[in-house]
Amino acid sequence: MFKFTGTIKVIQPTQQVTEKFAKREFVVTDTTSMYPQDILFQATQDKCSMLDGYNVNDQVEVSFNLRGREWTSPQGEIKYFNTIEAWRIERPGQGAGMPAGGPSAMSLGSAPAASTSSPITAAEEDDDLPF
Repeated sequence: MFKFTGTIKVIQPTQQVTEKFAKREFVVTDTTSMYPQDILFQATQDKCSMLDGYNVNDQVEVSFNLRGREWTSPQGEIKYFNTIEAWRIERPGQGAGMPAGGPSAMSLGSAPAASTSSPITAAEEDDDLPF
């Protein structure tokens, strides 16, 4: 999971690619460096609607996954493609609660530590599981 903060430059309409697949592309500009970077993100399926509450020039923080795949052309040439798949978008500093895509290892808080003062029962002593 990665995060990127910037200003929305472009929001495209949702494209129904096939009967079962929809995508929506948007561009976010990072203006923190001397050379601004325009980054193209893609939202898919039910995530397309997460852009409905945003407009061009809004400051956003995008949580995303980087996807890559191999493709072989009809001529046998192998090419590689990357996709930046957005799964959450929010205004900077708004981040609280579960992500729109559900919990992940990065978004879950630490589990409370087990109490060491509780006595071990006979059933727990006989348990051969390592956890």
